[in-house]
Amino acid sequence: MTSETATGTRTAPPSRPRAADPSRADVILAEVTAMLVAVVGDELLIAGDVERGSSFHDDLAIESIEFVALAEQLEERYGDRVDFMAFLAELEMDEILGMTVGTLVDHIAAQTDGPSPTDAHRSAAAGRGV
Repeated sequence: MTSETATGTRTAPPSRPRAADPSRADVILAEVTAMLVAVVGDELLIAGDVERGSSFHDDLAIESIEFVALAEQLEERYGDRVDFMAFLAELEMDEILGMTVGTLVDHIAAQTDGPSPTDAHRSAAAGRGV
């Protein structure tokens, strides 16, 4: 779906992360599940499996303070490449309430696709024999 601006220029709607490669998505899902257990506690696993389709609000009952703690876990793991709070700020309230674990997994995959700046620096240094 496209929209038209006041000047008549057609613009594309904001893009959402594309689905991650299945094997990579499984790894990221396992990491996110571990982070959620660290934030919420083992009772999260007692309530049921964390799956791509699990809603943070309805299925996992994650509260706003837990979102903040999850953002800290994500930053610790992925650095500034995954800014969860900025990602949430781009969403409408109904999108946040309906957000699934799979949406987060896809976002992480999109933001971490390719080498990190640190990896790129290491590769360049290795190429120079440093």
